[in-house]
Amino acid sequence: EPPEGGWGWGVMLAAMWCHGAVFGIQNSCGVLFVSMLRLFGSSEDKQLVFKTAWVSSLSMGMVFFCSPIVSIFTDLFGCRKVAVIGAAVGLVGLLSSSFVSTIEPLYFTYGILFACGCSFAYQPSLVILGHYFKKRLGLVNGIVTAGSSLFTVSLPFLLRVLIDSVDLYNTLRVLCILMFVLFLAGFTYKPLVPNTKDTEGGKKGKFKLPPAKKICNFSVFKVLSYRIWAFGIPAALFGYFVPYVHLMNHVKDRFGDSVPEEVLLLCLGITSGVGRLIFGRVADYIPGAKKIYLQVASFFFIGLMSMMIPLCNVFGALVAVCLFMGLFDGCFICIMAPIAFELVGAQDVSQAIGFLLGLMSVPMTVGPPIAGLLRDKLGTYDVAFYLAGVPPLIGGAILCFIPWVHERQKLKAKAKPVDGETTEKMLENESTLVSDTTEKPVKELDSGF
Repeated sequence: EPPEGGWGWGVMLAAMWCHGAVFGIQNSCGVLFVSMLRLFGSSEDKQLVFKTAWVSSLSMGMVFFCSPIVSIFTDLFGCRKVAVIGAAVGLVGLLSSSFVSTIEPLYFTYGILFACGCSFAYQPSLVILGHYFKKRLGLVNGIVTAGSSLFTVSLPFLLRVLIDSVDLYNTLRVLCILMFVLFLAGFTYKPLVPNTKDTEGGKKGKFKLPPAKKICNFSVFKVLSYRIWAFGIPAALFGYFVPYVHLMNHVKDRFGDSVPEEVLLLCLGITSGVGRLIFGRVADYIPGAKKIYLQVASFFFIGLMSMMIPLCNVFGALVAVCLFMGLFDGCFICIMAPIAFELVGAQDVSQAIGFLLGLMSVPMTVGPPIAGLLRDKLGTYDVAFYLAGVPPLIGGAILCFIPWVHERQKLKAKAKPVDGETTEKMLENESTLVSDTTEKPVKELDSGF
């Protein structure tokens, strides 16, 4: 049983820093995006927004695309080693991004190398929490994921000040400090559950590579409710990352420099953190797979708010939209791990989360460049934001079926053991009857004497 505290509180803080460093930088990409347009762009390039959007989009997509691979490494070598090596790779990628002179090398240094390192550091922070908490897992997940909100609130203003004073290159070097602290935080992930390396080869024995079935555990896809969840969420995310990348540029197009566009990321970050804490705690009181309904409501409101962005002709209305969007964004994120535990169990949760995040990478990578291409062709972001609101509504509708499917699966699973138990009881009854008949004469003789 998980200890429900102790060293787990230190692990929680380390995981909180991980979420803050990784997604604080990723969610603040709108500020970096505007700076990249100014630094690398030229008036002759008609596809400038499309090209630049690939940097941030590729980075966020790779964080999730690597997740199935990261889950395999986590099962093989444990959370601590994977997290520490991942943070080191991310540090190298971010540092090398500060020495490029054109936009193209950033596709590799920032979009792939830095993002892969973040992915290897991020996923163990989700898995390790299940080792230390069970009853409080929803609350702890809410606190941990709120780390990204705290960084999303503060980083845009810090990045704006740094970029204006020391340029983009030195700003990226300052961000390397966050990755170095993340490297140190990975050492706190003390494993309580043995990894595959220990179970297969023994702690003192030589390491044997386990069978392929244990390395790639595709058996999670045999669970129908997980299959629906793993394909329903990616379907909802084609427009999810579009506001984070393009909202700042949309504000500049519509309102010019007369408004502080960083306030919008501040609103997203604050309410996202509040949503993670509130809905993480609420999820602890919702039984089983019915937690999915929280995600359904989240996608409905996220889609609706995305469609309302072009309708906001006053900056205050845009602030209100971002407040609501952040609140339900926090709800969607904080209950991902608890839902995975409900659908597949603790034994398979690492790879279940890994496969889900890997499938999420495709829509999250494709969405922002398509929005940038629409902006280049049409001269406005209006159509891009309208279209970005459609996939969450579709994905939410798909997820509605999961609790019903999951309950049917549980009923079927209960029916099978019951049949087995009844046959065992019948055999036991028969054996007791036989023993009773043999013992009766002996008892009668004893009573006769």
